[in-house]
Amino acid sequence: MRDFVQLVVLPPTGFFVIGALGLLLILLRWRFGYALCVISLLLLYAFSTPIVARLIAEPLAQYPALQKDQFANDVGAIVVLGAGRYYSAPEFGGDTIRGAGLERVRYAAWLHRQTGRPILVSGGNIDGRGSAEATLMKETLEKEFGVAVAWVEPASRNTAENATMSHAILDKAGIKKIYLVTHSEHMTRAVEAFGRTPLVVVPAPTVFGPELGIETLDFVPSGGAMTKSNRVLHEWLGRVWYALAE
Repeated sequence: MRDFVQLVVLPPTGFFVIGALGLLLILLRWRFGYALCVISLLLLYAFSTPIVARLIAEPLAQYPALQKDQFANDVGAIVVLGAGRYYSAPEFGGDTIRGAGLERVRYAAWLHRQTGRPILVSGGNIDGRGSAEATLMKETLEKEFGVAVAWVEPASRNTAENATMSHAILDKAGIKKIYLVTHSEHMTRAVEAFGRTPLVVVPAPTVFGPELGIETLDFVPSGGAMTKSNRVLHEWLGRVWYALAE
């Protein structure tokens, strides 16, 4: 159900759905159909511009970058959340991580070297294809970054399960406090999810957007901006979904 809601709500599909509904109403001779077509075009334009993508992302990045003077001796582990896979990568000879997942793993490796804390990787096999995200993250950390992974949580399908399943593993190890590694835009929802467990979370976000400024090109549509809008609206939708589930 949740996947279906995301499909029909998030851009660009959601905007095409509005436009298609408008065309249907026009065929039925309902004048409101013209308004829906105009609305779909306006939404498609707006959310494909960098300025709108950055405006909707800014409120999500509530946690600043972790500074070295904030490292704490009572933190027992680094938990890094998965963010997608690269299936059957021909250059690597199999599945691996990509994009956002690789960015998180890189920062987790850096944080491990700075603090010496062991790493837990969390992420399952959401669509049943290939290897679990956590398994691929472990391989990347150990083979490419030379950093050992202490725990693997390969069953979670979403952020809420990342939290509960990671806590179940760390609780057995007597760990109560963690550094949580994920993207800055995802951190707010991740902290909310982990906050429902007994774990004490020190946010360690990575990948921050540029400071909000206004340039002419910010109003020019681009594929990158649409991709960012899709990712950010996914976060907003996730927060609403979790709030309704409580």
